[in-house]
Amino acid sequence: MKDSKDKISISKATIDRLPLYFRTLRLSQEESMEIISSEELGQRLGVTPEQIRKDLASFGQFGKKGVGYYVSELIRNIGEILGLDYNWHIAVVGVGHLGWALANYRNFDSLGFNLVAMFDVDPNKIGQCIKGTEVFHLDRLKEVMEERTIHIGIIAVPEMYAQEVADQLVAAGVRGIWNFAPRKIKVPEAVRVINEDLSVGLSSLSFYLARQTPTN
Repeated sequence: MKDSKDKISISKATIDRLPLYFRTLRLSQEESMEIISSEELGQRLGVTPEQIRKDLASFGQFGKKGVGYYVSELIRNIGEILGLDYNWHIAVVGVGHLGWALANYRNFDSLGFNLVAMFDVDPNKIGQCIKGTEVFHLDRLKEVMEERTIHIGIIAVPEMYAQEVADQLVAAGVRGIWNFAPRKIKVPEAVRVINEDLSVGLSSLSFYLARQTPTN
């Protein structure tokens, strides 16, 4: 019988908290911390120590009772759980303001994501290099993606072109899509999509702020 623990018993909420633990541990490492307790980690994140221990126990036994977690060891363990040791190749489609910002995101490399190509249709952008990454015409997407073994595509194009770009990425063999266009895209079940709709986030923030009692 196939072990399906990872697929069934581990909640999305637990998985979503792992990157927060990873980031906070790395910041702790920069502060020269060698050992951290679940209490300290929880205080930094606003998560209970019990929840942290429960989340980590879903993947194995980490740390020592009465001592805490060895920071470098837990960073390595969580990085492996998140698959950050795979050195994923990524590409950005759309070299507008958002595309430029993503290309200059300094944490891609440190997390193990390698930006290896960018794509656009503007002839003035084709051939440019952004932080050493070349911009190709969208017509060459399949060719370049296969040549450079690109696993993840980032969609940073206007809404009306998002599905068309998604179709091209899928046809090129992409395994995951990070979609910044403000619309849902349809892809085969085997392709994982994360939607990052900035307008939804701001609108949600507006909703809560509008209901606060004015201070003035």
